[in-house]
Amino acid sequence: MADSKQPADSKRPDLEETTNVVEAHATLLETGAAQSREKRIAETGMEPVSLWVFVASAVVLLVGGGVLGAGGKLFEYNPHPQNYTRPEFASDADTGPTVGPILEALTKRGKNIYAKCSGCHGSTGSGDGNQFPPLAGSDWVTGNTERLAQIILNGLSGPIDVDGKTYNGNMPAQAPLTAAELAAVMTFVRNEFNDVGDIVTIEQAANAIKIYEARPQGQITVKDLNSNHDKMLEGESIDPATTVDFETLKPAAAE
Repeated sequence: MADSKQPADSKRPDLEETTNVVEAHATLLETGAAQSREKRIAETGMEPVSLWVFVASAVVLLVGGGVLGAGGKLFEYNPHPQNYTRPEFASDADTGPTVGPILEALTKRGKNIYAKCSGCHGSTGSGDGNQFPPLAGSDWVTGNTERLAQIILNGLSGPIDVDGKTYNGNMPAQAPLTAAELAAVMTFVRNEFNDVGDIVTIEQAANAIKIYEARPQGQITVKDLNSNHDKMLEGESIDPATTVDFETLKPAAAE
């Protein structure tokens, strides 16, 4: 009876004598690793970023940079006209005689203070004909002094009619001003641009400041001006020819 058991060598792999077992195993391992990498499922949030995302982001940055570079008006407030530059405004407030008529003393001091107003209203008080009204020939300047004082101190919001034309600008408040500063700038615009021939005294200007401090803070309107401030400021008037010391504005002997 033949032996049914197979020889032990028959259970070994049928390998050729030329087969290198180590190299064969290495090849199988590399193939398996490559297949694993190809079939691996990417974790959420770890996918490669699309080239279109980079392109879209670049376009947004370029457009946004162009908008901001062109002026960034959404983030900027400027009450002055476009391309505004404050002009040089020569003042002789600190030159010439030190004693003389109070009209001259206040006018020279007021000219120096008015320099910051000239960017809008012009060095000759003519305005710009569009957004900022003229001070020359304006009833708001030559008329009742309490109205003018409150415009200067509070600023003005909303439309105003000047010399038959409506202006709808936005004038910022010029306060705080001392009584001497307010008297000087009011005297200057009333006489330099309009030749009214009188002065606004420091006492009258001080009363204007009291009125300003008593009202709610904020820009004033034409309606409020006409309803509550269409009158002359209280205070004793002074002869414009009264001789004063230009520095103290106190009466002084004529030189």
